[in-house]
Amino acid sequence: MIGFLFSAVAVLILCGIAVAGVWALDLKVLFGVIIPYAAIITFFAGLVYRVLDWARSPVPFAIPTTCGQEKSLSWIKPNKVDNPTTSGWVILRMAFEVLTFRSLFRNMKLDYREGPKIRYSSEKFLWLFAIMFHYAFLVVLIRHARFFLEPIPGALVVLEHLDGFMEVNLPFLGLGLPAMQLSGLLLLGGVSLLLLRRIVIPQVRYITLASDWFPLFLIIGIALTGALTRYVVRVDVVSIKEMAMGLATFHPVVPDGISVWFYVHLFLVCVLFAYFPFSKLMHLGGVFLSPTRNLPNNTRERRHINPWNYPVKTHDYHEYEDDFREKMIEAGLPVEKEMSEPEPEAPVAEGAEEEDK
Repeated sequence: MIGFLFSAVAVLILCGIAVAGVWALDLKVLFGVIIPYAAIITFFAGLVYRVLDWARSPVPFAIPTTCGQEKSLSWIKPNKVDNPTTSGWVILRMAFEVLTFRSLFRNMKLDYREGPKIRYSSEKFLWLFAIMFHYAFLVVLIRHARFFLEPIPGALVVLEHLDGFMEVNLPFLGLGLPAMQLSGLLLLGGVSLLLLRRIVIPQVRYITLASDWFPLFLIIGIALTGALTRYVVRVDVVSIKEMAMGLATFHPVVPDGISVWFYVHLFLVCVLFAYFPFSKLMHLGGVFLSPTRNLPNNTRERRHINPWNYPVKTHDYHEYEDDFREKMIEAGLPVEKEMSEPEPEAPVAEGAEEEDK
């Protein structure tokens, strides 16, 4: 659990850095302008680098992962989604994988029953937690686009109304909270359940590294500070909008009156963006470049040829034996062709020797 404690402490230290930098040292320009720009540049540069690096990787063999009947004889019905043979079915399979996490819904859990019996079952709760977390995160990102757009698109307004249809009033406390965003609650709930799964299940906890704990704690910190600035701490939304529009139009401004907790929230978001391309979160782009997913299983119809093939100077066995035959014989290794004895020189007649002189 060292990685667990290290990651939790690291996120707390990041929060402390933002509080100390803004509240104690008044480094608002650093945390409100310089760090966000650096994080965005790092995010896109790292994203492009990782994708190009993966795209240059050779694929010498067709290795699609399949779990259905392959296309064979005409009277055998193939599974076109799980065992695609055309580009169209590959695209459909990828769409199911990206949009519904289909492979996560399938049999992934192995249980030993009484006797020599093995049962394969599915991880439905893991699939549910992942769906809840990823779609909530997507909605939260889309909602935050309102800070960078003016006027706000109508579709974004509709999404906000659908996401925040609940409003909590506590009249006995004299409180009327803003409309509660379901996406924020689902995001915090989904990431917390994913974290709890890694804590509770011993096998998963054993293989979990600090690189797995850290993004979970970081996202929890982002969700908590976001909820704090929305429901608890009073923040100047107009000033935040002005600051966001300045960043988007490359005319940065740092208005006064913005709460220090907003800078903590922004700093954690910047750390997540900068960390993203160099972490396991990069599966967002890697899933599209995985040959186990993006290749059709049509090796019976078409030979897969590595597109990165190029002329290579080879050194066959006969050349190898010619180079090392003597050493192979000395070592007692079998050779196909024995060393040829040097031909003896022909005797020279005495008369011819005198003529040569």
